[in-house]
Amino acid sequence: MLHTIIKSNSYQDSIVLMLLTNKINTVEGVNNVSIMMGTPANKDIFKTGGLYTPELEKATSNDMAVVLDIADEDVIDNVMKEIDVFLAEQAKGTGGGDAEESARTWDKALALGKDASVALISIPGTHAALEIERALDEGKHVFCFSDNIAIEDEKRLKQKAHEKGLLLMGPDCGTGIINGIPLAFTNVVRTGKIGIVGASGTGIQEVSTIIHKLGGGVTNAIGTGGRDLKEAIGGITLMDGIVTLEKDPNTDVIVVISKPPAPVVKEKVLALLRKGSKPVVTIFLGEKPEYHENNLYHAYTLEETAKIAVKLLNKETITNEQEEIEIPTVKFSENQKYIKGFYSGGTLANEAAMLIKEGLQLSGDADKKEGYILKNEGYEVLDLGDDIYTQGRPHPMIDPGKRIEMIKAASDDPETAIVLLDIVLGYGSHADMASELAPAIKEAKEKASAAGRELVFVGTIVGTDVDPQDINAQRQILEDAGVIVKMSNNQAVRAALAILGITITDVAKQIKEIDAPVFMEELSPSQAMLDMLHTKEFLNIGLKSFAETIRETGGKVTQFDWRPMAGGNIVLQKALYFLKNYDAKQETK
Repeated sequence: MLHTIIKSNSYQDSIVLMLLTNKINTVEGVNNVSIMMGTPANKDIFKTGGLYTPELEKATSNDMAVVLDIADEDVIDNVMKEIDVFLAEQAKGTGGGDAEESARTWDKALALGKDASVALISIPGTHAALEIERALDEGKHVFCFSDNIAIEDEKRLKQKAHEKGLLLMGPDCGTGIINGIPLAFTNVVRTGKIGIVGASGTGIQEVSTIIHKLGGGVTNAIGTGGRDLKEAIGGITLMDGIVTLEKDPNTDVIVVISKPPAPVVKEKVLALLRKGSKPVVTIFLGEKPEYHENNLYHAYTLEETAKIAVKLLNKETITNEQEEIEIPTVKFSENQKYIKGFYSGGTLANEAAMLIKEGLQLSGDADKKEGYILKNEGYEVLDLGDDIYTQGRPHPMIDPGKRIEMIKAASDDPETAIVLLDIVLGYGSHADMASELAPAIKEAKEKASAAGRELVFVGTIVGTDVDPQDINAQRQILEDAGVIVKMSNNQAVRAALAILGITITDVAKQIKEIDAPVFMEELSPSQAMLDMLHTKEFLNIGLKSFAETIRETGGKVTQFDWRPMAGGNIVLQKALYFLKNYDAKQETK
């Protein structure tokens, strides 16, 4: 039966709700639970998930709604106690006595955070555009973690930021490093001389952590949001980020990361890069470049990107040697031939699909409606962070549930030979994902063995030795469960293919002179953009955990405990914002 709990005026951010959902799902007697704020959009998600009840109509955008699927009402009291204890612990925070004072209004936040040059926004996407605009009007750069913002609003706000000499990183920007301070879902990496601009969160994570493993370091990683290189946006943030790093005295090498951009945007970006003085490495994931240019190097995989960047930093010759990958001898049954990849990182899933398609000479694109990046015969690669899997439930970097479900299904499939997976460490991710996945992996391998099959697991860990999680312990747990762990996603996928007897041959790239269009615009960073690279002060609007990360890594942050105004009514919020701006303009006349 379904039981609904409405906690009035108990606004909680999405990360807290995800963690609370995980917690209540472990309570004995709870078959399923969904916990969200009572917004109209979330009520639709309750309906889609089969957990809608009439009581939800009473919930407002400021009310926390809990719907339980339980067999016995006696469970309810225990659930209520768990919720109250959890929320009380969250309210304490981890900042201790040194935590900065928090604000509940924009005016108070601006007063407390007057020296903060970057506003980190992580609120429901339906409200984010208005708050981005407010931050830009106050002269703040914006790092926007929120998604579900109309592309028209993104274009308008990025253009506004550019005209004001500010950077709008996002929306849907999951990863960034500013002056050594990790923002949102980010790993702890060594400070160094490599600067990154990326339209991919997990792409930045994979490249930056491999740079760290190779002994290099990162000065800044400027995320742009995944849509920045679409023709509708035109690469506004990416190009502003490039020229900012070009003028940054602490950056010696620049890395540019993106999924394939719109052709017209790609040519514009490359023309800009050819004007620069610093060596640059590009990766447009999904494209296999056949040459380098003078001072401009083109990589195929995220690992190659990191390796070239470190070699350039160390002034080493860029060579095309291909490493041998160690693999075990495996004897599959007659029917076993397929690889299945279950990824929490969307960019890693795309890289895996790219390599598998090349190795097996597969053609065609998968229908991504179900999160598939590759679906060809029995070969499958899924992005479990796709919206279809995360609506109303935590992201797979936090919640292992969907991946465990997929692992069990793979063990039942007599044609599956190899399962690929990733674990992403760093701030915001699960504290011990390896321990969550290990029992399911062991069970799957034992089940296949009992049926006369050998099921192989190959994985990679995106992380460093200074991440909050212990990467060496995570590796050991996976290896004890029977997983072959590789240093990079590239090596993991190539190992999986090699076990099936398939080798990918890399292109021996030479320096090539390109007769290409000249970049005609005069782009240069504002002083505010250059100053941002040296900031340690932030205004955090939304997720408290992001503020705690900033404090833990040596930054100063003002926490804005944002709540939706006007009962969550967007039209009324816009009207109030317009009237306030109008009154302010009248006062200055």
